[in-house]
Amino acid sequence: MNRRHFLSTLTGAALALPLAHARAQPAAGVATGRPMLAQQLADYAAGLQYRDLDATTIETIKAHLIDALGCAIAAHDERPVRIARDAAPASPSGVSTIVGTNQRTSPDLAAFATGTALRYYDFNDAYAGKETGHPSDNMSACLAVAEAQHANGRDLILSIAIAYEIACRLMDAAAISPRGWDHTCYSLPAVALAAGKLMRMPVPQLVQAVNLSINGHLALNQTRVQQLSNWKALADADAARNAVFSTQLARAGLTGPAPIFEGMAGFFPQVSGPFAVDTREFGGRGGAFRIGNCFVKFYPAQGLTQTAIAAALDVAAQVGDLRRIRRIEIHTTEIGYVTAGRDREKWAPSTHETADHSLPYIVARAMLDGDITTESYRHDALRDPALRALIERIEVREDPVLTARYPMEAPNRVTAVCDDGTTCSKQVDDLPGSPTRPMRRDDYDAKFTKNCRRHWNPAQIRAALDYLWRLDEQPDIATLPPLLFVR
Repeated sequence: MNRRHFLSTLTGAALALPLAHARAQPAAGVATGRPMLAQQLADYAAGLQYRDLDATTIETIKAHLIDALGCAIAAHDERPVRIARDAAPASPSGVSTIVGTNQRTSPDLAAFATGTALRYYDFNDAYAGKETGHPSDNMSACLAVAEAQHANGRDLILSIAIAYEIACRLMDAAAISPRGWDHTCYSLPAVALAAGKLMRMPVPQLVQAVNLSINGHLALNQTRVQQLSNWKALADADAARNAVFSTQLARAGLTGPAPIFEGMAGFFPQVSGPFAVDTREFGGRGGAFRIGNCFVKFYPAQGLTQTAIAAALDVAAQVGDLRRIRRIEIHTTEIGYVTAGRDREKWAPSTHETADHSLPYIVARAMLDGDITTESYRHDALRDPALRALIERIEVREDPVLTARYPMEAPNRVTAVCDDGTTCSKQVDDLPGSPTRPMRRDDYDAKFTKNCRRHWNPAQIRAALDYLWRLDEQPDIATLPPLLFVR
């Protein structure tokens, strides 16, 4: 076979699958007569204005930002957080501050370092559609770019609304984790458009920001299965970093592969399968903003385990002496089983990251300690013989009745069978912070205070809260980082 024929054969083989798929699945924009998806998302971001946000959404954005920043301050001293800060060297020309420090660097690296702190304890908010994710992770990019642009508080609020709306609507559209991809892939266009809005970029450049952010930065779902690693806390921070950098390139005039969703080797055929979203139903355009459907965590653990903790505490109180327990059954939703109760590593977690995503560990630890806190994943807690003995008695099963209530609720039921045959059972459907039981200002203040009090005195906590609750009145976001400094 000569070289020319070999190359022709190789190229034909490489293109055969995407070409066949493209013929079988016409591009969504072409099929419907509507613009390509990247164009639709860019049009939405460019057109949305602060006046389109209702008062409840503005209040919710402030509350979720307070929650996220409290989580970041709580994790300030953790080793992966310090590593992320060290990877973002200070620069005399830096325009964005890493939260908790006076270290200024580039917007993309500030987004990475702040995002790592924000996510580390798995204590920030979450969203459940067909895919699950943590849209508050994207706030790190909004903060970094807003500071660099000397944006005002209303600009920051609007950018956060855009980041949440796009990430959540894409999570509503298609589940990509069953196909081997991480939910952080949806953060790429969300952050690109939020950052581009802060940079006041026109629609054509916003489209290119989406193209560039997606094409080179797709993430694998191995991050969240089997043995979980430090990367669990850094994956969305890395997506923010890549998206901000891509947006800066687009602003400078760089173009990216297109059509990025509908193309022969684009997001639809390679990652998600075909789906359609209608931006005319997005928040501010006829529908309710999806941030209102996010839930704020009551415990530092994976979102789908939250109600299992409350149920476990109730069952432990009913049983009294835990040595009486012969068997524990945890009934959960299908997605709860897959993400927190299926992999064998969940029965012997050796890392913080695996433990806080393990239903067996979290239930056993809660029953032994009477709570789940950021201290529940210490080295000695992971290797506690009493914990290991209790975990061995746990079974996790999916209950279709509970699955049917997801995603508006993420219920769990814990049942203990004792040595005398008696059973103690408790099902918890939701907690404060869920869409069905939203928190009040006092609740957010209390969680923020709990997260920050190790590093700040009460006066600094109050000053930060007063600023953030009046975010819409602030003329320049660059005045916020000094209030968040950890001495």
